[in-house]
Amino acid sequence: MTRFFRWMALGVLSAAMLPWPSCAQTRPAGQGQQPAQAPAPPNNPRSRLGLREAPTTNVTVDGSEAMFTTMCALLAAGFEADVSSESWTPMRAQLRDRMQHQQGPAVDALREFYKKHELADAGAMLSQYIWFGLVSGPPPKFTPTLRRDELPPEVITLEGFSEILSAYYVEQHIGRLWVQVQPVYNHEIDQIHDSVSQIVFVATNYLRELASPGDPRTFTIMVEPLVGRITNVRNFQDHYAIVISGSSDVPVDVVRHAYLHFLLDPLPLRYPHVVAVKRPVYDVATRAPRLTPDLRDDLPSYFAECLVRAVELKLKRMSPGEREAVIDGDDADGYVLVRPLFKALATFEGAEPSMRIYFPDMVRAIDSGAEVKRAQTVKFTPANSAPKEGDTSAEYVSRQRKPHPTTIPNDSDAIAELTEGERRIAEKNPRAAETSFQRVLTKYPDQPRALYGIGLVALLDRDAVRAKEVFGRLTAGDHAATQDPMVLTWSHIYLARIYDDEGQAEAAKTEYQAALAVSGGPEQAKQAAQKGLAAFGAEKRSERP
Repeated sequence: MTRFFRWMALGVLSAAMLPWPSCAQTRPAGQGQQPAQAPAPPNNPRSRLGLREAPTTNVTVDGSEAMFTTMCALLAAGFEADVSSESWTPMRAQLRDRMQHQQGPAVDALREFYKKHELADAGAMLSQYIWFGLVSGPPPKFTPTLRRDELPPEVITLEGFSEILSAYYVEQHIGRLWVQVQPVYNHEIDQIHDSVSQIVFVATNYLRELASPGDPRTFTIMVEPLVGRITNVRNFQDHYAIVISGSSDVPVDVVRHAYLHFLLDPLPLRYPHVVAVKRPVYDVATRAPRLTPDLRDDLPSYFAECLVRAVELKLKRMSPGEREAVIDGDDADGYVLVRPLFKALATFEGAEPSMRIYFPDMVRAIDSGAEVKRAQTVKFTPANSAPKEGDTSAEYVSRQRKPHPTTIPNDSDAIAELTEGERRIAEKNPRAAETSFQRVLTKYPDQPRALYGIGLVALLDRDAVRAKEVFGRLTAGDHAATQDPMVLTWSHIYLARIYDDEGQAEAAKTEYQAALAVSGGPEQAKQAAQKGLAAFGAEKRSERP
């Protein structure tokens, strides 16, 4: 048996059809990591969150010199100049007074910029600069750590602010001031440690999740006393951040809610065909007046929100009556999938796999027809009703998501055939799988998931010629699966393995490198590509005398 068919026979196939990230641990959090701003070099990494008992995670608790400088500039420019500081912390009140009395050419330019970009809504104004602080690189340049096409719109409206902030930082010696306030920040970070450790420990253990090596996704709790007692939750692409004022204001429910989103948001995107079957229930839910606006045209995010709320009910200490009241409230607000998901979690608790593996089975167990009928009987709360006390959705939340894959057809029959084909692939039944995928292709000739399934059938049949043709079609030309990162990444990897088996080392390396370059590709696939490239290096070393 050739090398190509050896790795195929070992069962890699089914993992690629439903690519589940591995459960290996990563390095300890906070050691040399950039706060969850962006994939950039560390900026004064001082994370204090050393989770001794909890599984290792990509969670950090830290301050940021970029955020501190941004907030100093905001106060110097006149933000909250007329707000009473009676309830402020001493440090915040003292720094505002100091910033307001700053003088110099850079301060003048800063104040002029602020006035030109001032908004009537103080909350929206603060939001712009918090976004800027989160995506800014280290001083003195504060260059954004994301490409322009990845930046939140709020940051783009502040174009030119990096240069102004850089001049302000140098002129007013903000670097020295940052060093002076370190004891305050370190104290707050230390005080937050236990609360955050407990949240991470409970959530990761309940979901049976462990971080994957090299996972670029990050979750940062940023301590910044100058923002005041407003919890700001930010999600931009794979980076999640919460900005809080300090240890006395740790909003446990909000942190847990955001962290559960960090763990669970990828699942509906990883299994879009499974979630799509529940769209009829979602269509009823979108009629709810109080449903968050940005969830009305985003099924994966809506599903993730319902799952997060269901898991929260499992993790909170509540009486059965209190829990039922919360679920009734979720129904009335449009989150009608919370109830069936909460029930389905009971089965998950008795199973062995992690949530990322068990998720498809849990979703498929929900009776869509029954839930549609039940949702149609729910009396939705009017839009003008007061928000519920302690409702985490009332906190300021802003999301910047990656584009969702658009290759899953809005066709329940086609989705059912794709699902059946995947099941048959997992059973290593190529003929039954091919029948299902061909039915989809008869209706949708260029459907990427169905074509990908045919490629996997070719692997099961040990037909390298056909497999190379199918995966080649999915990676290049007019029919390339550019809108489906999972299909595109794994297609490159399978092509690489075929080329490697044929002795075409350079072509194999090119395909592995192309897999690593796919934006939004599954972490397990990226790891497979890295291992493939590393193997070439190992072979070269072994050939040396």
